[in-house]
Amino acid sequence: MVRAPFGALGVATDGGAIVRLAYLPPGARLVAPSDRVAARAARELERYLDDPAFRFTVPLAPKGTPFQRRVWDAILDIPAGESRTYGELARKMVTAARAIGQACGANPIALIIPCHRVVGSLGSLGGFMGTAGVRSGSDPIFARRSSPATGSDSANWGSDPDHDEFAHSPAAIKRWLLNHEGYRFGR
Repeated sequence: MVRAPFGALGVATDGGAIVRLAYLPPGARLVAPSDRVAARAARELERYLDDPAFRFTVPLAPKGTPFQRRVWDAILDIPAGESRTYGELARKMVTAARAIGQACGANPIALIIPCHRVVGSLGSLGGFMGTAGVRSGSDPIFARRSSPATGSDSANWGSDPDHDEFAHSPAAIKRWLLNHEGYRFGR
């Protein structure tokens, strides 16, 4: 759906909102957006990749527990280029840092809900970054299909051998996103 410096991204919609953003596996083919919301999400993702200060406006409907949705709402308030620690969010929400981390790990719309902006207490990346979005090629929503431009099933739209180091590596993607937004490590 969208080519990014760290690989291809796919978007799933339901009821007029984004329900999942997936980091597609190397070799996945990009397909045309299936509806208006997916097309809008693709445009907004491209704008974010050009301008890290861009704020997403596409409707979101992440599936999760009420607690997870509260954490994701709090994460949406973290501006680009800034971060919050798991502990800071935990104190604000009167819960444990581990619970914040688990909610980050369950985030189905990572990048748009920017859990990459949540870091460890000493500025480390931490271990959680929406790995729910790292999908295999067997995911039926993002199944490989023919190229929208040519109809050819042999077109390989999503593979980028120059960026294979990002394949299924949430930590590498998180570092790229933070760098893209101007985050300074080791503050």
